[in-house]
Amino acid sequence: MRILVAPPVALAATLAVAAAQAQIPAQPPAQKPPDAAETTLRAMVKAAPEITALAASALTVPGVELGMVSWVTSAKDGTVYLLQRGDKADPVIAIDRAGTVLRSWGRGRYVMPHAIRVDPQGNVWTTDAASSHVIKYSSTGQVLLDIAVGGQPSPCRNNFCGTTDIAFAADGHLFISDGYANARILEYGADGRKLREWGAAGTGPGQFVLPHSIQIGADGLVYVADRENGRVQRFDRTGKYVGEWVYGKTFGLKADGAFMWLATQPLQQANLSPGWLMKVDTKTGQIAGWVPSAGNHGMDVMANGELLLGPGPSLVPQWYRRAR
Repeated sequence: MRILVAPPVALAATLAVAAAQAQIPAQPPAQKPPDAAETTLRAMVKAAPEITALAASALTVPGVELGMVSWVTSAKDGTVYLLQRGDKADPVIAIDRAGTVLRSWGRGRYVMPHAIRVDPQGNVWTTDAASSHVIKYSSTGQVLLDIAVGGQPSPCRNNFCGTTDIAFAADGHLFISDGYANARILEYGADGRKLREWGAAGTGPGQFVLPHSIQIGADGLVYVADRENGRVQRFDRTGKYVGEWVYGKTFGLKADGAFMWLATQPLQQANLSPGWLMKVDTKTGQIAGWVPSAGNHGMDVMANGELLLGPGPSLVPQWYRRAR
């Protein structure tokens, strides 16, 4: 059954957008009184278990001056990869658990770095929200594939007009969300050959207002964070609408076995408002657990179950570690 949602709200507040481009912290957004949808969402979160075994701490890189860390991901061996927008360091930075830089790369390749993911083979992929290039690297930074998605308008207003995220199917196919000026999902073969695209702008099933993150669950379904519509839509591999969850304005997704993690916040509140990293059972659609977040963007779940969060321009990235 489809759950009706409110009409889409405006995109990021002017201050937050300006801060993201200037690489300076934004002021915490003012909170609006909760509406009915937010009250309902908070009640659902309160009824679900808080995951107290994980505690957030700043993810820092000693000796490196970072800009906005847009997204954070990890490899099976525990290496953490940051994608950052500052001009004082390389865009892609690999660190160990202590924050020590292992390697870095990518300077000169990006206009607006957006998402970073590690595929099952350990390769590192990034998306650029302005140029719409999706780049596949080896774990040491060698370029293996560069997909020029194209189709974005010119000029690119505020450097946000292209791809947002990438997901990997079991057969090696790639699914890319293209959300800042378009409202579509694209499927590519492992060789970078485009196979199909689907989606349109709007609020109905299969329509989007800023598809911001994408994942493929263990059930084979394609999950899309339809950010400004305040929902996560679910599709089969051909783009057929299956259903949706309404758990607020979702910025980031991460598949985790039978669960899907959401980096989300109340829809009516300004971007960068406090929210949750929310664990949802993909079979029931119910909240299985959550931790609080001060602001959301791209997230990841490590092989050991710890969480990583790139919260946007107002906060440093967070590492939700297990108590030792």
